[in-house]
This record gives sequence, C-alpha cells and structure tokens, in this order.
Amino acid sequence: MEQYTVTGMSCAACSARVEKAVSQVEGVTSCSVSLLTNSMGVEGTATEQAIRKAVEEAGYGAAKKGAAKSSGLAVPADDLLKDMETPVLKQRLFSSLGFLAALMYLSMGHMMWGWPVPSFLDGNHVAMGLLQLLLTIIIMVVNQKFFISGCKSLLHKSPNMDTLVALGSGAAFVYSTYALFAMTDAQMRGDMAEVMAYMHEFYFESAAMILTLITVGKMLEARSKGRTTDALKSLMKLAPKTAIVWKDGTEMEVSIEQVKKGDIFLVRPGENIPVDGIVLEGNSAVNEAALTGESIPCDKTVGDAVSAATSNQSGFLKCEASRVGEDTTLSQIIQMVSDAAATKAPIAKVADKVSYVFVPTVIGIALVTLLVWLLSGATIGFALARSISVLVISCPCALGLATPVAIMVGNGMGAKNGIMFKTAVSLEETGKMEIIALDKTGTITNGEPRVTDLIPAEGVSEKELLQVAVALEQKSEHPLAKAVLKYAKDQKIDIPEVSQFQALPGNGLSGMWNQSFLCGGNYTFISSQAQIPENLKIQSEHLAETGKTPLFFSREGKSIGMIGVADVMKEDSAQAIRELKAMGLHVVMLTGDNVRTANAIGKQAGVDEVIAGVLPDGKESVIRLLQEKGKVAMVGDGINDAPALTRADMGIAIGAGTDIAIDAADIVLMKSRLSDVAAAIRLSRGTLRNIHENLFWAFIYNIIGIPLAAGIWIPLLGWQLNPMFGAAAMSLSSFCVVTNALRLNMLRIHDPGKDKPLKKRRIPNLESIHDSDRQEENIQIKEEIKMEKTMKIEGMMCGHCEATVKKSLEALAEVSEAVVSHEAGTAVVKLSGEISDETLKRTVEEKDYKVLSIQ
Repeated sequence: MEQYTVTGMSCAACSARVEKAVSQVEGVTSCSVSLLTNSMGVEGTATEQAIRKAVEEAGYGAAKKGAAKSSGLAVPADDLLKDMETPVLKQRLFSSLGFLAALMYLSMGHMMWGWPVPSFLDGNHVAMGLLQLLLTIIIMVVNQKFFISGCKSLLHKSPNMDTLVALGSGAAFVYSTYALFAMTDAQMRGDMAEVMAYMHEFYFESAAMILTLITVGKMLEARSKGRTTDALKSLMKLAPKTAIVWKDGTEMEVSIEQVKKGDIFLVRPGENIPVDGIVLEGNSAVNEAALTGESIPCDKTVGDAVSAATSNQSGFLKCEASRVGEDTTLSQIIQMVSDAAATKAPIAKVADKVSYVFVPTVIGIALVTLLVWLLSGATIGFALARSISVLVISCPCALGLATPVAIMVGNGMGAKNGIMFKTAVSLEETGKMEIIALDKTGTITNGEPRVTDLIPAEGVSEKELLQVAVALEQKSEHPLAKAVLKYAKDQKIDIPEVSQFQALPGNGLSGMWNQSFLCGGNYTFISSQAQIPENLKIQSEHLAETGKTPLFFSREGKSIGMIGVADVMKEDSAQAIRELKAMGLHVVMLTGDNVRTANAIGKQAGVDEVIAGVLPDGKESVIRLLQEKGKVAMVGDGINDAPALTRADMGIAIGAGTDIAIDAADIVLMKSRLSDVAAAIRLSRGTLRNIHENLFWAFIYNIIGIPLAAGIWIPLLGWQLNPMFGAAAMSLSSFCVVTNALRLNMLRIHDPGKDKPLKKRRIPNLESIHDSDRQEENIQIKEEIKMEKTMKIEGMMCGHCEATVKKSLEALAEVSEAVVSHEAGTAVVKLSGEISDETLKRTVEEKDYKVLSIQ
C-alpha cells in the first residue's frame, strides 16, 4: 500500500470525493481516505503523477509520504504525528475573539442593554453600522480559509462543510451590508422609522459569530484528534535520537539514522535500546512494555534479541545491530497502525455514502426554506435567518469522523497492549466471530516439552532416578532429552559422565556409569532390558491418557522408574478459553496428536471440540469446513499455519515477538498469551459499539437540528433557532464525537467482568469434520502433487520427533514440504526438483532415525 498526505480536506464530503476521484484512476485497485489523519492509502499499479493529478482535479492537494526522505531531507519520526493544526487554529481563534468581543459590545450590549459607547457613535446609526461592517470584515479575513476552501470546492462541483459555513456567513454579511446601505438612504431621507427598522435587520454579529464558533469547534476537534494518536506518539518518543556505537576500539555517539546493520552498539543501565539487535556481551533485564504491554522485564543474555524503544534496566549490553531504520520492530508497529488508520472499516461506507450527497442536499434544503418562508409572507431578514441556520447547523464532519476516530483510538489501544490490527476491517470484524480454532502447539501449549512427573521405582529416590536420566540424556539431541536436562539443571543435579554411550534409533539410550549398565527409552525398549513393575505400567498408561510421554529407565537390568514429559499448557490457556466461551464463541482445538492425547489436552484446556490427527496441510481444509457453520477465527503461531490463517475469516498470529510482519494474519499478538485473543475481541466489540454510538449521535443531531433550524416547529410550538446557536451546535457536534471515541482509552480489555455473547451461543455440528473427510481432503491434495516420495522411518516417538524430521527435510532446496507422522512412521516428501533417495536418507539418518524404505 502506498500512502499519501492529502491537504485541503475539511469534512467527510471532502474525503468521499477524493476517494471517488482516485478510485477512478486507471490501475488503482483500492483507495481509502482518512479524514482523521489526512492520509490516503492506495493499492494498484497507478503512477504517483496520475494519483496526484486526480486529487488536484478534485480540488485538493496530495504528496506521497516519505517523499521528503527520498529527496534527502530528514523528517523526524515524531513530526509525522505532530499536531500542526491546533496552534494555527488557536491563533485564529484568539484574533477572532478579540474583534468579536468589540462587535458584540456594539451590536448587542449597546443596542439591547444600552451600554455606553463613544460620543461620536451615540445616535449615529450609520457610523455604528459601518463599524460593525469593518469588524466583521476583519473577522472574515482572519477566517478566510473557510471562504477559500468553500469557493474552491464549489467551483469543482464538490461542496463541503466549508462551503456551508461560507454560504451561511456570507449570506448574513451580504444581507446586512444591503440593510446598512438601505438604512443610510433612509437616514438621508430623514425617515427615522425606516432607519430603526433596518437597524434590526443587521446580522453582522451572526456572520462573525458563525465563523468564530466554527473555529472553536475546529480547534477542540483538532486537539481531540491529536489525542487519538497519543499511543503512537509515546512509542515514538521512546526511540533514542542517538546511539553509542563501538568502532575501532572507541565509543562514538552518532545519530540514530547513521546506525547501520552490523554495527556494534552499547547500552548502559537506564538507557533505551536504539535499534533492534543481538546481544554479544553482557546480561540484563529489559523492559519491553512499550512494545508488548508486558510489565515484567525480560532477562536478556548472549544470543538473545533486543528491540528498539525497549529499556535496559540493570546490566551493560554490547549488541550487534540486526534491523535499523524502517526495519525495526518499533517502525513496523508504527507502520502497521498507520496502515490500519489509512484503511476503511465496512461500517464507514454508510457514512461515506451519506456524506457524498449531504452538502448538496443541505444547500437545497436551505434554498427551499428561504422560498417557503418568503412565500408564506415572512420578511426577507426572517426567511434568510432560517436559511442561514440550516446551512450552519448541518455537520457532515461528525458523520465523517464517527468511524475513523474510533478506529484510530482502538488501534492505539491495541498497540499499547501488544495487539496489532493490520486493517480497520480486522478491528471491526474480530468481535463478530462465532467459532475460534486454536492450534494446540505454541498456542494452547508452550510448544516445548517439560518434565511433569518423576516416578521412581520402589527403593529408588527421585534424585537417584534423575541422575541416571541426565547421565544418559546429556548426549542425546532429542527434544525430550532437553526437557530432562533443563529440569535437572533447575534442581541443581550434578550431571555425571557416561562411557560406552549408544543411541539406538526408535528404541532408546544405553551407557556405563559407576560400573553400572544404564538404559533409557520407551516401554518397548526398556521391557526388553528389564522387568517393569505392574504399577509403573498402569501409571505409564495414565500418563499417556493425559497427553504425556513416559520415559523409562533401568540399571543393571532392573527398572528404577520413569519420567513423564509433556508439552504443557500455558498458565493462562484454560482461563482464556473460559473467557472465549463466555463471549459466546465455540472453541475448537486443532492438533496432529492422536485422539487419546488430543482429548486429554482438550479436556484439560476446556475446549468445546477437539479435532485430532490434523496434519499441517490439512488445517486449511478443516477451517473451510468450519466456515460452513459460522465465521471462523484461526489462532496459530504463524510457523506452519499460514494457509489456515489466510483461509479463516480472521487470522490471528500469536506470540509473534519481534517478527510482526506475518503476511498471512489479520491480527498479530506480540506476546504468547492466549488471553490476548480474548482482549482483542473485547477491544473489537468496544470499538464497534463506540462507532455505533458516534454514528447514532451524528445522524440524530442532523435529523433533529435541520428541521429545527428550518423553522418547522415555529407554527406549532414557537421554537425558533438563532443562526449563532446553530453554529455553536455544529461546532460541538464534531467535538462530542471525537471525545466519545476517546472514552475507548478507558476500556479494560483484560477484564472479563462484562463479557457477554453477542447472541445465544450456538454449538455447531462438527460431526462431518472427522477422519473420512480429512482423508478425502488429504487424498485430493496428494493427487495434485506430481513429484512426491513416501519415506518409511523407524525411531520417531512423538510430535517433537516429527518436527525434527520435518525441519531437516524442508531445509533441502528440492523439498517444498514434508508431511511427517510418528504414528504411521512415515514422511511424505513433496518435491520441487529432482533429488536422490540417498540424499533424503542421509538427511534423516543424520538426526538418529533409521530410514527403512523410500517409495
């Protein structure tokens, strides 16, 4: 998406016309214009010149964002969101108020309440009128932007809010000027009764008051709009302007723009990290709250990644720059939120359609009002006052701002909490999901195995069992071995050295320690080496039923116990799933595990439905079948879930960390917490509710205000609206809409206290999504592959073995995908080029698995 800054827009009618003009340019596939940020996002092949020409022909200006940078002019990042409008409006307002005070003193204070005036004005009605004329002209010159913009848009046949203000104020001024000249003529004729009659026909104060009050409203609106980007401004301020770079053995302070990829930079305690990098030396606690919303600092040591705008709290760090400039995590977050602000939510299209015809319709209503009152016998002054009231009370701005301000605040709120919505559509639609599919590994679970149970045999201590286990596992590369070693390290167990170590693929491990022969592995292997007690057999079956992998150990032909290892659930998963269900979502868990393991984890997590045996390439077809039952959100870790994330109505990538540019997802969650999915849904629903409120008040304001201004209620109830009060109401309408949107900042997105389903929760009938359907899908997929080999592999015991084999095979350039099943003992390899069976075999056997055959 190419982004442009658009100048000259003042209301929703402007943005609607710019959008229509650019959409008609050849090569433009989509265009969305944001009145809030005065920005435009364009997709397609159209040239910059063609787009700018279309905008200019519509009566506005456009410049491509980043043009200054490409021409060599440095633009400070925080200037992109700096409020440039409020200071100008404030200056205009103060100037207008000074002259308006003098005008009101003369027109209202002296005329109505007899306040004193200089002797040369007392009784000199013509001089009084001329002075009012002069003060009004000054105020009109101060606020000339309304007239310039209004007239330009009228000449381009695209009237906007400025046109209404200019017509209303201009009509009041022209008629008052006519009344002044007519009064002068009457005074020259000596007709004092006519002079006094014309004195009451002056609307100079109305013309000036309209301009001043609209400026008040514009300033309040600009200040409130500025606050909608506070979240992004605070992020930008966190990025240091300089960095300490280590070059040729010396420290140099350079500007952040001069830091290049590969440079070595230093960060002392209390300083913010300038760019993304990798720690080379040192360790510290780094506060990443600015990017992830996580208040607890993360420990960083050699090899760990650090991100720009995060704060180094305790230790000295020496790092190598890995991503600089626009590639840093911070810059990508800002770009993502900016892109989201430049897109349009579907609900905004209703307001856009109304805004496009709103101003011409109001001008028509004002003319009809004038004619009807004149035909009914009212004076020109009275009829004109009603017509002017219609012009100045009508507010297309409130309609145009109703959606974008809420979207901007919602996006900022999400960014502050580590929830990144890529488009306005994703922010609006997330709260409407009915089914949520959760990938098990890395989403519900941590994605890495941990020791869960330590069960020694009779007469053996836990420490003794653990020592035997780590003695064997220390030389194994298996993921389950790493879990045992980590647990032993946490328990501060000494790791003994073994001799005569052997790794037997598919079976287990063996070695000598303290002149004792040790064995470790699965039930089949250990039962061939030692007698396993009945109680251990029963306990191992129980572990398997609860989704855990039992590892058996023996010493000198005697069983000494077993250790349970599992990919355990995240601490917040069960609570997050309860919250999702309370919101009315049907929660489905997808996993490649067998049915028994999957059901055990599903029960523990509390999901509504478990779909087991789903291979990575089968997730997309499962999502397609789920979509027959309702709108589906897919939550995955973004590694092998891209097709499913793309297929789902809403793709949510969880635990993206610093890699936020996951193209397949609509929403990127910076943390690995499932509870952020519920928070994203709450934020979406809160934003949509806020938009509905804004649109309601914007529409109801005009529905009530225009008839009142036109004088419909005068014959019935005597209600009459002065044009000045109409201008005041118009000014406040936009301010109220923006202020209401700012209430979103008070939304507690992690509080489930007010959760409720949008409608009665439906439990879809998912019986059709079972093995037969998935097998059909997999068969269809396989038929499409022309180059495919099936490898029979011995030694895979769990999902981690699958991952190891899959990763090694897919590292080969000729392999496009490897579908691995430890239960079937196979790897279906899809090829993009020719590769020998020997290469495939060697690749797998290097990982300590045995290849039996390749077909």
